[in-house]
Amino acid sequence: MTEDPFWKNELATRMAQGVPHALALGIEFVSVKDGVGTLRVPWREDLVGDPDTGVIAGGVITTFLDQLCGAAVMSALSEHNPIATIDLRIDYMRPAEPGCAVQAEAQCTKVGKNIAFVRAVAYDHSPDNPVAHASAAFMMNTNRRPGANLGEKKS
Repeated sequence: MTEDPFWKNELATRMAQGVPHALALGIEFVSVKDGVGTLRVPWREDLVGDPDTGVIAGGVITTFLDQLCGAAVMSALSEHNPIATIDLRIDYMRPAEPGCAVQAEAQCTKVGKNIAFVRAVAYDHSPDNPVAHASAAFMMNTNRRPGANLGEKKS
């Protein structure tokens, strides 16, 4: 495999650390290369869905996986191309262990003319015992200004 251009790591890092909802969740960039991305979301008390169990909320996992799948698509492209999620399916396999961070890896499995497809697995300790599986489709060539959601707030 060849080394990805710098912009791919930079964009993936910005997606994890600069997009407001990703920043609010504390999503951490792990790696991205050749259509494969890895991100991590730490366990935090404010991300728990049910205080009695201490398990990270399902919505956090959904947002996290959508962000990760987008990063995998971006790293599969030969040049920057605005994308948008058009389909995201998540199968929850089990609750994450209370107090544990969740990590996930996504692989872009196909890039077509207008749509890219991704599969991902989220886990707390091992990908062999997943918390969730995801499959997603992303529209490309959206004519959206790159980084539109990273700009200053409009008054």
